[in-house]
Amino acid sequence: MGNLTLTISKRFCGPPTSSNGGYFCGLVSALSRDVRTVRMTRPPPLDTSLDVVEQPDGVLAIRHGEVVVGLSRPATLKLEPPVPPSYVESLDASLHYAGFKEHPYPTCFVCGTQRTRGDGMRVFAGPVAGREIVAAPWVPDASLDAGDGKVRPEFMFAAMDCPGCFAANKSGRGLWLLGEFTAHIDRRVHIDEPCRVIGWHISSSRRKHEAGTALFDEEGELCSRAKAVWIEPAA
Repeated sequence: MGNLTLTISKRFCGPPTSSNGGYFCGLVSALSRDVRTVRMTRPPPLDTSLDVVEQPDGVLAIRHGEVVVGLSRPATLKLEPPVPPSYVESLDASLHYAGFKEHPYPTCFVCGTQRTRGDGMRVFAGPVAGREIVAAPWVPDASLDAGDGKVRPEFMFAAMDCPGCFAANKSGRGLWLLGEFTAHIDRRVHIDEPCRVIGWHISSSRRKHEAGTALFDEEGELCSRAKAVWIEPAA
């Protein structure tokens, strides 16, 4: 693989001083052709050069000096998403987004309420009436273009990050942390294409919570899916 480095711009923060987890996992996953599980071991710092080191077992270690901030390993992803709500239903769900009342990271690139259009992604996933899922509309803006009129993969990963947290942590309270993220893209969506993102709770064991997320296009076609492990910090 040779010597590789990653640098995450402060625009793509989750917490104010570290990367949005889904964006980081998308950047790391893009270094390999196969499906990967990316485990975050430390908050990835912003505007800082991170070294990518391939280990003998095929695991990629993302390092800040001697500190490992992430590990990427080959994985499989078996995940059947629920039927998505309509775009209108997703719009209605987003009006009930928990982050409008209280948000631990209001400047988060993906779901922060203080980010303006064209700067943040503004994916505000709220509960869908009568169903155990959250949903949000999302129309990718031109700043996310890979140069071919389609969204760069890391931004699709990012779109599928925060809705999983709000699916597992329905109150939206507390500083839950992304532990692991496994995602697969079936096709990249187009810039300005009306999309829907959904999230659903899979399981919980003490402070460890699994959630699924998926992204659908305007016609309701599944474009990508992800499974995440969220860690609820000890009280």
